[in-house]
Amino acid sequence: MLGVKLEETRVYQEAKQEGREEGREEGREELTLELVPRLLARGMSIEEVGQLLNLTIEQVRLAAE
Repeated sequence: MLGVKLEETRVYQEAKQEGREEGREEGREELTLELVPRLLARGMSIEEVGQLLNLTIEQVRLAAE
């Protein structure tokens, strides 16, 4: 219509970047939670794992299940 593609608009670019950032954050959270059982299996306490990964005790317990 105006000769501008959707992909070229500022709104599209900002939404695309926001989606990437959200995806990265979700990936980091997922990786953190995947580490919990491994660290517990190596003998770390729930409290130590929580401190190391910046998680609450409840988050560590849930991830360990």
